[in-house]
Amino acid sequence: MTAENKKRIAIIGGGPSGLFMYKRLVESGKNNFEVEIFERKAQLGSGMPYSSEGANNEHITNVSGNEIPDIVIPMSEWVHNAPVELLERFKIDPQKFNDYKVFPRLFFGEYLDAQFKMLIEAGSKAGINSEVHFESAVADIKYDVKSDTIELETEEGQIKVFDSVVICTGHNWPRTHEGKIPGYYDAPYPPQKLVQKFNHAIAVKGSSLTAIDAIRTIARHNGSFESDKDGNLLFNLYPESSEFKIMMHSRSGMLPAVRFHLEDSRLSNDSLLSSDEIEEHRKNNNGFLSLDFVFEKNFKEIFRDRDYNFYERIKDLSIEDFVEEMMKLRERLDPFQLLRAEYVEAEKSIKRQESVYWKEMLGVLSFAMNHPAKYLSAEDMQRLQKVLMPLISIVIAFVPQKSCEELLALHHAGVLDLISVGSDSTVEPQLNGGIVYHFSDDNDKKHSVYYQTFIDCIGQPHLEYNDFPFKTLLSQKAISPARLKFKSNQAGHAAFIQNQDIVQKDEAGAYFMNVSGIAINDNFQVIDQYGAYNKNLYIMAVPYIGGLNPDYSGLDFCEAASLQIIRNLLPD
Repeated sequence: MTAENKKRIAIIGGGPSGLFMYKRLVESGKNNFEVEIFERKAQLGSGMPYSSEGANNEHITNVSGNEIPDIVIPMSEWVHNAPVELLERFKIDPQKFNDYKVFPRLFFGEYLDAQFKMLIEAGSKAGINSEVHFESAVADIKYDVKSDTIELETEEGQIKVFDSVVICTGHNWPRTHEGKIPGYYDAPYPPQKLVQKFNHAIAVKGSSLTAIDAIRTIARHNGSFESDKDGNLLFNLYPESSEFKIMMHSRSGMLPAVRFHLEDSRLSNDSLLSSDEIEEHRKNNNGFLSLDFVFEKNFKEIFRDRDYNFYERIKDLSIEDFVEEMMKLRERLDPFQLLRAEYVEAEKSIKRQESVYWKEMLGVLSFAMNHPAKYLSAEDMQRLQKVLMPLISIVIAFVPQKSCEELLALHHAGVLDLISVGSDSTVEPQLNGGIVYHFSDDNDKKHSVYYQTFIDCIGQPHLEYNDFPFKTLLSQKAISPARLKFKSNQAGHAAFIQNQDIVQKDEAGAYFMNVSGIAINDNFQVIDQYGAYNKNLYIMAVPYIGGLNPDYSGLDFCEAASLQIIRNLLPD
């Protein structure tokens, strides 16, 4: 086949999403295409979380080697050939490498980079022409209707034309006040900016893994960790940081759960609903996927054979009742007391290699619900967002043991506290620096507290339609805002009266709720404003599709989404 009639494919972003997309191309058994990869940085594979943009040496993964989807060679094998200076830098002994333990994120980034290079070599042997453009950001994308091609423009002004494009741009934290308001950080990334002395109390918004990243960095530069004779971790403040304190502000008033042993290291399960079963259910439910049906089949039913006592406990509970039941203990206990108890439970789970099964299955439920979530009614999406996702986000964060030990040591030293702030809390930036945190406590007493330093740690935000970075596609109406239809016109009308910015009515009188990001179909192809999908333009950049894909399960998502795309991109 000549180069003239080979299909031209571009992958925008060479992080984990781009890695899995390229892997699918190499393993397709075909070579009737050529690939160009546009990577903003000078390294492949690592993306934001596993590069210096998202991690320092102290940051660790919340997955172990055995939980990583297959790439080229497993980490336990690669570690024996890793560069000596890399092993020394992270104090890793290949002979003692444990596939069931977490590891430094920057080390993992080097592993992913090595895997990408191996794939490019494999692609070359298979006759696939691949070109990588390092330090090359794509500034704009244009769809040419006449030629049915896609035009990319790089920040350097170079124009390139492709038959198919897959957008894999990964994480993005927009800046609002950082750089304008002294002491205000829109995100803790890149974490190098937090490597400084703070001799005052710091406000951290959120209690997620993102918040734990920030805490691990700032703690290290204002004190030191050391173990006592019994092996307990202690924290001591430096004299020059005697007033240093971290105040976490959490809407739930809770810390995320601790990482335990996963029985099935991948977020897939043979017991889950098949696409045919989902299709059959939708046919009998006016095209909607019922959240209650998914909860029944992809969660409750699985326990009938696996943990009958737990099944008996939950079989008659609605989603709302189940969440209330699971949250009861968390709400009753002091968050650090609960963290210590879960740490002990997780230690036993890992030592015995026994899962905390209901927590594992909650992760599976979230992952399984992600792809068909676009078929939920607006009412069910509201329930998912308000009721189920807050529990899921706490339970499946999987805080690594080491991070847990540091949080407990900081709390024990009187340096770390958590404040429950409720959903009406606001952060008011101060022109001269810092913020005032306005919130009501558990007794509904109102507070306004000034902090010299504020770090927003709510995690990757789901970005809105207007945040989409490739503006020509917006002006061409080649993409459209994501939205979900109300099943009940009565519920839709009530929501419309309440908030016409979010809920809209079409010409036929049906009501729709706007959700974040852009509309896509099952193959991750973008949908234009006339309801047609673009057969050449795919997106697996989570921040821009979060409205219809509410769960973000890292590498598992990359593996699943890339498989869906390749089946469509290269049929047969």
